[in-house]
Amino acid sequence: MLFCTVINCIDGRVQLPVISYLQKRFNVKYVDSITEAGSNLILSERKNTVSIQSILERLRISIENHNSVGVAIVGHHDCAGNPAPQDDQIMHIQKAIQLLRQQYKSIEIIGLWVDNNWKVHEVIEN
Repeated sequence: MLFCTVINCIDGRVQLPVISYLQKRFNVKYVDSITEAGSNLILSERKNTVSIQSILERLRISIENHNSVGVAIVGHHDCAGNPAPQDDQIMHIQKAIQLLRQQYKSIEIIGLWVDNNWKVHEVIEN
C-alpha cells in the first residue's frame, strides 16, 4: 500500500480535487490528510507553535507508520482561514515547504494551489 500526505485546509471543497491530484502525482492509493484552517499560513508564519507541533506530529506518524512517499501543502481560493490573495498564499506555501524540508530532507515536498474552479495547480518554486 502506497501513501502520500497532504497538509490541507479544512475546507471541504478542496478535499476531493486535491486527493485525486495527489493519487496521480505520487502514484499512490491512499492520501493521509492533515487539516487546519489556513494551514499554509500557519506553517509560513511560524507563530502558532502549538498548531505547528500538532501538524508536524501528524506528519511524522504518516511518514513513519505509512511510509508516505511525498507531502503536499495546499492553499486555495476563497479560504476563510487564510483570506490572502493568491500571490500571498503562494508565498505562504513556499515558506511552508521550506519549514517542512528542514524536518524532512529526504522526502519530496510540493505545494499546491486550488483555483476558483477547484482545479489543482502545482506551485513552481522560486
